[in-house]
Amino acid sequence: MTTSNKAKLDHVTLAVLQNGLNQVCNEMDLAFQRAAFSPVIAEAMDRSDGIYHRDDGALIAQGELGLPIFVGTMQFSTRTVIAQAKDLHPGDIYIVNDPYLGGTHLMDVRMAMPFYYRGEIFCWLSNTGHWRDTGGAVPGGFSATATEVEQEGLRLPPVKLYKAGVLDEEIQAIILSNIRVASETVGDIMAQAAALRVGELRLTALLDRYGEDVVEAAIDEMRTRAARQMRAAIAHIPDGVYNGISWVDSDGVVDEPLKIDLSIEKRDGDLYFDLSKSSPPCKGPMNSVIATTRSSVYLAMKHIFPEVPINAGTFEPLHITDPVDTFLYAEYPRPVSGCAAEVSQRIAEAVFAALVTALPDRLFAAPAGTSGNFALGGIDQRNDKPYVMYLFTGGGYGGSQAMDGLTNGCSTIGISTMQPIEVLEQRYPILFKEFALREGSGGAGQYRGGFGVSYTIQLRQGWGRASFVMDHGRYGPQGVLGGEDGAVNVVRVDRDGERYTPPHLSKDQGIEVGEGDLIHVSTPGGGGYGDAGRRDPALIARDLRLGYYTEAQAVALWHYHGASSTTKF
Repeated sequence: MTTSNKAKLDHVTLAVLQNGLNQVCNEMDLAFQRAAFSPVIAEAMDRSDGIYHRDDGALIAQGELGLPIFVGTMQFSTRTVIAQAKDLHPGDIYIVNDPYLGGTHLMDVRMAMPFYYRGEIFCWLSNTGHWRDTGGAVPGGFSATATEVEQEGLRLPPVKLYKAGVLDEEIQAIILSNIRVASETVGDIMAQAAALRVGELRLTALLDRYGEDVVEAAIDEMRTRAARQMRAAIAHIPDGVYNGISWVDSDGVVDEPLKIDLSIEKRDGDLYFDLSKSSPPCKGPMNSVIATTRSSVYLAMKHIFPEVPINAGTFEPLHITDPVDTFLYAEYPRPVSGCAAEVSQRIAEAVFAALVTALPDRLFAAPAGTSGNFALGGIDQRNDKPYVMYLFTGGGYGGSQAMDGLTNGCSTIGISTMQPIEVLEQRYPILFKEFALREGSGGAGQYRGGFGVSYTIQLRQGWGRASFVMDHGRYGPQGVLGGEDGAVNVVRVDRDGERYTPPHLSKDQGIEVGEGDLIHVSTPGGGGYGDAGRRDPALIARDLRLGYYTEAQAVALWHYHGASSTTKF
């Protein structure tokens, strides 16, 4: 930074530019969301936009409306694009979804565009959107029994979809010919590209107003301060080694749990994460690529210290040893469809479990920790066209030192919400017969876990194939410091009067359903925090009055036998 830049970059200007860069990303997010055709983007907000360094793809700013799991992965994928990009021109846009090149699963499709200012590349703009389908063995891409990535869908290396602002229709034709809902995916492609162009306009205006040198200086200073703030937050953790364990139900192929074994060492002001004792690579799609594994640690730490701003500096004090030879370091051709939505949350859960004793006032029992990925695909007889419905649901949050857990909260990895029932019923040949609080699902504790939800979907006409990639069906979300675990995830399908339960509890694919068949899902409740014997009897009585637990459950969980005559509600 030059002396003149230091003089110009006062505290007020720095704050304005920090918020201005974030606002550019927020506007990209909103443009993407409003223009997208797919409900999972337009309604559920499963997407993210950001600004990245021109040399190494390091994160400069990310929208507040984007998914936290993309914080790390998008900078890794942008770095890959930068390394492979050739013959660049203004208006070029690359598309990529290869999980092994800084990605997640195939359904998370990323676009990256070099941003030019006064004839030179100033930075890169990039975004990610969850496409409802990218081909593969089952509609929606969540193949619960895939044993190689080709079974999960179309894999794209970085290719230039737009050349100098002009869409390459041949490349788009190749992509669309591998997708079940091609006509609607065209709209998502256009929306994703439009969001980058909105970012181009807004960032140009910001640079025009404040000057390139001042904005560059602000970016450098933001990164320095974020690293300093993260180290200040880490200082609250005493030096030492902390261990946390979490479990994945199974990989969908071999019916055995997968262990995430995490060790965190605090020394010299930084944190060192070691996952090398975790289970080896698995046959099924619950392997995690290294970009997702790293990003899972980042988002967990951001949950713990939300006040630290997000950019590449945030991650500098977090050192993650590559867990080679484990299922958390997937290499081609290992299948990975469950990594971003499910394994990522188990990694975060292990971080929470490891640090809860060091930070009892900041941490909490385990949340539901599953996105509840459910995909249904078939032919809609109303228009004789193929459809793919994809939805994810909320669950209970864990209790904390100060309060009970939130009910029906979004997943650990994002701010996304389930699409409105009314939208789903209008767009697809289904009917919700139930959508309700899952009473009694929160783990007992001094502060109980929040509740999951239960829903029942009926196929109104035709036929379809249902697939599930969920988790916490074998073990409920962990209670901490004496608290009990939350209720497990439950899936069942009623077909022709017979009930079907997936052998792997939370994972299955290609289940054929017909008109009138019912699909039932109950999501996990959060874990309990603290000894259940210390719960205030008035809180137990309130839960009974509201119907959250039965009297039998209250006796079993809290040994509760009625409120005293002095209890007031």
